Amino acid sequence: MYSTHTFERSFLEQANDAKHELLFLKPRLSDTTVPLAQGCLAVSIFVGDDASQPVLEALSEIGVQFLALRSTGYNHVDLKAAAMLQMRIARVMEYSPYAVAEHSVALMLALNRKLIKAHTRVRELNFSLDGLVGFDMHRKTVGIIGLGKIGKVVATILRGFGCGILVSDPSPDYHFATHLKIKYTDVDTLCTQSDIISLHAPLTAQTRYLINAEPLD
Repeated sequence: MYSTHTFERSFLEQANDAKHELLFLKPRLSDTTVPLAQGCLAVSIFVGDDASQPVLEALSEIGVQFLALRSTGYNHVDLKAAAMLQMRIARVMEYSPYAVAEHSVALMLALNRKLIKAHTRVRELNFSLDGLVGFDMHRKTVGIIGLGKIGKVVATILRGFGCGILVSDPSPDYHFATHLKIKYTDVDTLCTQSDIISLHAPLTAQTRYLINAEPLD
């Protein structure tokens, strides 16, 4: 288990139910840490681990046959190399969309209300309000890029704030949009007309560098 966090050990042990011998490792998987998996039939990795072709080949050489991802994303895994090496791969099918969506809205509020800056000031016994003024979310326009399971929950929460919602998604759900009074548009228009932008699109060849200097200007 590479890149093991302390908080996840109890969950992993509970899920394992003593069926397999688990070796918890703090280092991330890389070409230099492959030997730590010596004697293991399977390895489990997180989003920051390196599962490129050289690393997978090195794992295969020491007998690793299975790769279990503790993430939904798999862009850090060379799938072609894994297939060539006949290495089986499993991933998390989905996270709780509510957990990710609620955290996204929490980040919006933290940025808007300058919560981190305010917290730092209070710790220094500085109670000045200068520079801490935010704005009402009510009646602001939020652009959501990607209206999948997470994006839909974000949109639902923000409608509760009284926000207007613009969405860009290649597969429109007009039933949901009508119910929540959401307007579909293109990315350029969304970036121009939105006060806040929330990105919930998977990393693909089409979405890579979707947000760059041009729309930010």
